[in-house]
Amino acid sequence: MVRLDAVEDGCWVNLTYPSEDELKTVSAILGVEPSFLRAALDEEETSRIDSEDGQTLIIVDTPAMEKDDTGVVYSTLPLGIIVTDKHIITVCLKETSVVRDLQDGLVKDVRTQQRTRFILNILLLVAKRYLQYLKQIDKSYTYMERQLYKSQRNKELIQLLDLEKSLVYFNTSLKANEVTLEKIHRGRIVTLYEEDQDLLEDVLIEIRQAIEMAQIYSSIISGMMDTFASFISNNLNVMMKVLTSITILMTVPNIVFGFYGMNVAGLPLDQYAWFPILVSVAIIVLLAVILKRKDLF
Repeated sequence: MVRLDAVEDGCWVNLTYPSEDELKTVSAILGVEPSFLRAALDEEETSRIDSEDGQTLIIVDTPAMEKDDTGVVYSTLPLGIIVTDKHIITVCLKETSVVRDLQDGLVKDVRTQQRTRFILNILLLVAKRYLQYLKQIDKSYTYMERQLYKSQRNKELIQLLDLEKSLVYFNTSLKANEVTLEKIHRGRIVTLYEEDQDLLEDVLIEIRQAIEMAQIYSSIISGMMDTFASFISNNLNVMMKVLTSITILMTVPNIVFGFYGMNVAGLPLDQYAWFPILVSVAIIVLLAVILKRKDLF
């Protein structure tokens, strides 16, 4: 990849969070449909493919990773790929690792003149990035699981919830990308050559593998959170049971000394201070044995 000073035939034009003036300039110079340029700038835009006046718009959801105070957050962004007779234009709200790898020349055997193959290489990079982030999510929740076994804190549970939410986004976006790839596979909108069929099959295999992995990881995290919720609830019940038993035992001396503290005649050995203590200790020991046998203490 070589950065050009001016637009040439067969080149790739990349727009990252373009301004309104930039959109108008690109639309005027390249003759691109303005609605195609703005389509990928909507965060809620789903993956689709559209064709109009000899121009083709392909929108795919690409994975994104950001860091915040709680940790790493995974999300998806729409990436617009516009194919004209002479150029390829990509539009995205933020700089993604997929576009950055292409710009830096980290992907071999990529030629912008071969527009269909260039598009398939972008789609393959998107699919591989999903798989890479899914493996990172797998390592993250494995680490959080070990931390939760040591100390059940809200921090790890919140991070697990964020991972589960990311997997939902991934799963939804991957299924939408699969539908778009199936439309490309039919060859009605994008012209496919014989050598491109194998590459497209590889992209579909990677996407389907990513969908399966996202579903499996989502089920595992969901089951893990339910399990730890049961653990926390059970530990709370055990703690309440122990505290209730201790409260019952501590009530015995109050009752005994309450009787001997009243002005009531006829209580046994009321002239000796050690007797109510002895009675209290005996009752406490008896109750403790009973509670222990009932597994309440």
